Amino acid sequence: MRAILLLACLGSLTLAAPTPVLATRPAGPIVVAQAAPSPALLRLADRLRRLEEDGLDPRAYAIPADAEAERDPSAWQSALLRASIAALTDLLHGRVHDLPNRLDLRRDTAATPLGPWLTQLQASPDPAALIDRAALLAPEAAPLKRALATARARVAAGGFPQVPPMPGTEALEPGTADPLRVPALRARLVLIDPVLAANPGEGDTYDEPLVAAARRFQAAEGLEADGRIGRLSLAALNRPAEAIVRQLRIALDMRRAAPRPPAERHIEVNIPFQSFTMAEGGRTLLEMPVIVGKPSRATPMMQLRLNAVQFNPQWGVPERNAREDLLPRFRRDPRAMMEKGFRVYSYVDGQRVEVDPTTIDWSSVNPQRFPYVVRQDAGEINALGRIKFIMPNTEDIYMHDTPDRHLFRRPDRAFSSGCIRLEKPMELLDALLQGVPGWDRARADRVLASRVTTGLALPRGIPVRLHYTTVVVEKGEVRMRPDIYGLDAAYARALDAGRTRVASAPLAATGAR
Repeated sequence: MRAILLLACLGSLTLAAPTPVLATRPAGPIVVAQAAPSPALLRLADRLRRLEEDGLDPRAYAIPADAEAERDPSAWQSALLRASIAALTDLLHGRVHDLPNRLDLRRDTAATPLGPWLTQLQASPDPAALIDRAALLAPEAAPLKRALATARARVAAGGFPQVPPMPGTEALEPGTADPLRVPALRARLVLIDPVLAANPGEGDTYDEPLVAAARRFQAAEGLEADGRIGRLSLAALNRPAEAIVRQLRIALDMRRAAPRPPAERHIEVNIPFQSFTMAEGGRTLLEMPVIVGKPSRATPMMQLRLNAVQFNPQWGVPERNAREDLLPRFRRDPRAMMEKGFRVYSYVDGQRVEVDPTTIDWSSVNPQRFPYVVRQDAGEINALGRIKFIMPNTEDIYMHDTPDRHLFRRPDRAFSSGCIRLEKPMELLDALLQGVPGWDRARADRVLASRVTTGLALPRGIPVRLHYTTVVVEKGEVRMRPDIYGLDAAYARALDAGRTRVASAPLAATGAR
C-alpha cells in the first residue's frame, strides 16, 4: 500500500534544478527533458548513497549510478526521483511497520504528512539538504547518528579486541596480574574511554586507572560498577561492533514517526532496561528498577490500562509455573511448601477438594499432565508480595510486589515468569491513590495489616506501555542494553528485507498526496 501511494505521488513531481529537468503530462508517466544532470542532482544521488549514515541500506532504493546520467539523462533522473521519494518516506515514517507480537511499535504518520515534504523535494534547489533535514527529524536522531558513525568507524577499523574469558565462574579481580586478559582489557577500554586513552598505562597488572575505566564502562552498561570482570561484564566488553551498529540502526528506525508521549499520567516499562517510569506532562514522577520475564517466559509487549489494585493477593499458580517451578520443590519437601502457604487441590466428581501435599507421591506426578491446582495464601512470603496492580489482558500479565527484595540489586533482572515485579510498589500505590475518594496511605496500611484480600477499582485507568527499546538517550548520552529476547534481531531482518523497488514500477500521474 505504501508503494502504491508513493507511485501516485510521483506523477506531478519534478526535481528543481538550475534548468528544468523533469516535466509531467496530465495522464502519463514522468517525462524528463534531455539535459545534463545538475550539480544539485548529483549531490542528491551522493546523499542517497550515504543512507547508511541514517541506518538504512542504500541498496534497497535502486539509486542510479552517475555513469547512467551520461547515457540516458531522462531515465537517470526518473530513477533518482523514485529513489528519493522512497528514501524520504522511510526517513520520515520508518521502514519497519508491522512485526509479530510487537504491539509496542507504533507510528503516527499523520503527524508528519508526506505531501508537504514531497512539495519541498520538488521545489528545493538543494534536495540533498532536504534529505539531511528528514534524517534528523526523529527525536534523538542526532545523538543516535553520531553513535552510529562511531560504531561504523569501529567496524571499519576491525572491530573491538576480544577479552579472553576467565576459567569457570572466576572473575578478573582488581589488582590481579594476568598477562593474557589485562592487556586485552586495556586495549578494549582505551578505544572508548578518553580518560584511559590519555594515560593508558601498560603491564599485566589490573591497576587502578584500568579498574576505574572498567567501572565507568560497567556503569554505562547498567552493570554493577565494582571493577570485577565477570560473566556479564565480559559479555558487554565482547559485544561485536557489528551488533552495536545493528542496535543503533534499529533505534533510529523505531523513532521515526514515533508518537509523542501522552500528556496525561502514564507508565512505561522498558523490558531490556528492566526499568519503570511514571510520567505526566513531560515530568518524571516515579522511577524504579523492575524484574521482567526470563527469555523462556518473555514479558509480552502490550498497551494496557492499570485500573485496579488488590491488597494481600492470593496467588493462583498458573499451570506452567506449577509444572516447571513448583513440582520440583514439592518433590524435595512438600511440608516446606505447605509452610510457605501453598495449597493443593484436586477435582473429585467435579468438585474441587483440597489435598494434603504430604500424602501425594510427587515422584510419580507427570509434569506434562499436572493433575492439581495450586494456590498460595496471601501473606508477606506470597510470591506476589502484599499488593498486585491489575491491568486486564489475555496474557494474565500484571505488576506486583515481591518478597525477594534482594533481587533488585542484580544488574540482570530478567527472571520472572512474565509479570513485572516492582521495587517500589508502595510508592506506586501512593501515586495511584491520589484523588481517589476515601483512600489514602493510612487506610491502605490498615487494609494490608488485616491480611484480608481486598480489591480497589481505580476511578481512572492509567495507560501502561510495555515496550522493547534496547537503546535510549539520557542527557545526550546513548545507552544500550542486550537484546535479551531477540526482538532486535527480528527487527533487523525486517529492516533489511527486500521489497518491491519503487524505481522499477510503472508510474501513474495521479497527483501528489
